[in-house]
Amino acid sequence: MTTSLPIFSATPGSHETCRWKCGDACFSQVPNRSGNETFEQVVARGLSRRSFLKGGIASAIVLSTAGSVLTGTERALASTGAAADVVPRPGLRFTPIEPTVVDDVVVPRGYDWDILRKWGDPVLPGAPEWDFHHQTAQAQAAQFGYNNDYVAFFSRGSAGNGNRHGLLWVNHEYTNPELMFPDYDPDQPTREQVDIEMAAHGGSVLQIKRWNGRYRGYRHIQRGRFNRRITAETPMEITGPAAGAERMRTSYDPTGTMVRGMLNNCAGGTTPWGTVLTCEENFDQYFGNLSLPEDDPLLAIHERYGLESFTIEELEAGLATSERKWEWYHPRFDMSKEPNEIFRFGWVVEINPYDPDFTPRKRTALGRFKHEGATTRLTDDGRVAVYMGDDERFDYIYKFVSDGQYVEGDLSHNLDLLDSGTLYVAKFDVGATGEGIGTWMPLVQGEGPLTAENGFASQADVLINTRGAADLLGATAMDRPEDIQPNPVTGAVYAMLTNNTDRRLVDDPETPRYQGVDEANPRADNRWGHVIEWVEAGDDAAATAFAWRIFLLCGDPDDPHTYFAGFPPELVSPIAAPDNVMFDRRGNVWIATDGQPRAIGFNDAFHAVPAFGEERGHVQQFLSVPKGAEACGPELSPDNQTLFCAVQHPGEGGVFGSPLQPPVSDWPDRDPGLPPRPSLVFIYKSRTATGYRIGT
Repeated sequence: MTTSLPIFSATPGSHETCRWKCGDACFSQVPNRSGNETFEQVVARGLSRRSFLKGGIASAIVLSTAGSVLTGTERALASTGAAADVVPRPGLRFTPIEPTVVDDVVVPRGYDWDILRKWGDPVLPGAPEWDFHHQTAQAQAAQFGYNNDYVAFFSRGSAGNGNRHGLLWVNHEYTNPELMFPDYDPDQPTREQVDIEMAAHGGSVLQIKRWNGRYRGYRHIQRGRFNRRITAETPMEITGPAAGAERMRTSYDPTGTMVRGMLNNCAGGTTPWGTVLTCEENFDQYFGNLSLPEDDPLLAIHERYGLESFTIEELEAGLATSERKWEWYHPRFDMSKEPNEIFRFGWVVEINPYDPDFTPRKRTALGRFKHEGATTRLTDDGRVAVYMGDDERFDYIYKFVSDGQYVEGDLSHNLDLLDSGTLYVAKFDVGATGEGIGTWMPLVQGEGPLTAENGFASQADVLINTRGAADLLGATAMDRPEDIQPNPVTGAVYAMLTNNTDRRLVDDPETPRYQGVDEANPRADNRWGHVIEWVEAGDDAAATAFAWRIFLLCGDPDDPHTYFAGFPPELVSPIAAPDNVMFDRRGNVWIATDGQPRAIGFNDAFHAVPAFGEERGHVQQFLSVPKGAEACGPELSPDNQTLFCAVQHPGEGGVFGSPLQPPVSDWPDRDPGLPPRPSLVFIYKSRTATGYRIGT
């Protein structure tokens, strides 16, 4: 399928996304002083354009670092994506939709959608109905939060009812105050507005039930005992090697083992023992008033995580405030008063949705960085591997492997698994004959350059400054690593690399982190993003070597620099800015996008693409979200009969109540007196069909 792409340079909402979601990270300089090779440079050294675009890795790859030939599964993946007999009927069975710019949710013919919860809808028993003109922080703490993002389905009840009764975990990543309040002044936010924003962060647990009859959707059970709201004020434990470290101690918590709330939770994952891993991403934007002398060793750490230090004069003049100005009313966000509070954010948080009284736990063994997600897979010997991406330009891909083994049915034991293990960072390379090879490098204090002389006197130092440690090891700088997830059917791991417009055609001598590329690289000025796939040596998640290749080079299929796993480009849907990923029961890859409007001029979307077989690389668009919105999730019910989509920040790019710059959307209420509202949507087949599965 081909579609003429409109001429497009920007969307009205593009800057607001950067402003509130990541604190204008793309407009600031986050120094990566390592000078490590970029992903494009690795490809350039070993792959010609002809061999790269014709399939990449040869069908029989030898891992020179391991000295052994890959397994049959890995060889099959290298040539065709998976063994032909892994799944008898791969592929998709829906008619893809055309890319859209309409202000609505659009799904294929034969499917329908409905809204499960909107921002402000009641979550907890007794929560009030949403009242736009009379909001309170107390009410918001019991209502559905803002900017729903990651979604995870947890079954309830007997095996037969596992699809009918369930719990949904939903992240609430960040807030758009210019759309939340009728009278928001960014220069003078009120205490109540700030407190409402804090209550709108965090996450929700929704107890849900599928309706009987022909209707295949779900409804929220507000009186259910499992409903829960997590906010920026919810007490949480700090666990693992950094718990109790000096840099984790504050006046509120002198022990360094407790913290209030989580911030900017983007994506996540689930564990084999039934908990959710929710991930703090762009936490730096919530803190203000940083002022350190140039010789202070903490300055380099803060700068590496995106913070700017101001002079004493600027601080006293009120020029060092954060964009949100939460520190005006909550001193813990004021770095001149609580310099260590910021180190207590940027972690993976584990929560048990089946226990409403469970105290969330920040798992420091998994490292501190701008986590997009954290997805799990068991190793051959029963330990737990967690894959993670650091969502910033020129940052890295990580893997954690636990010391202990998973024990089925022993929740108490399993809840300790993520506190002890080895954190690795990825280095992508090419072999002598052009095959893609890689190494997982351990981030262990005392090994290699991670010594006290280099600022790492303990493992806590390594984990608190994970980025700095990975710099020293020479990790491969990537194009904004977002969701990373293993395919449960093939075992291959897929990484979404959203974009990086800082790529250069040649090296920039003035800015070493702006590495140069050539025609063999995926692309300079990479505004479209790409997807890579790899297999671990021996197909074991504990391996320290892997084989990799490009799966997709996203963008306009008419662009000769795009690549769709070898599938004819004239037959695929345009796709850009891959963000989140999910797999259906047949191993098809489902990709959610964040940035298509800026890259190719169409609304963000869900795309499905087979990972193997004759249809491998056949990207097909399944869903489109309204104007200004991002498509988040995606998540399927266990039987694949219902697909969940978190429609985030619809209308972003305008200000509610502004005649000069109104919101770009009025979805979903279509009421001029109400703002657009982030909402959790579910999609189902509109005709009853025995054995129906979403898209298959």
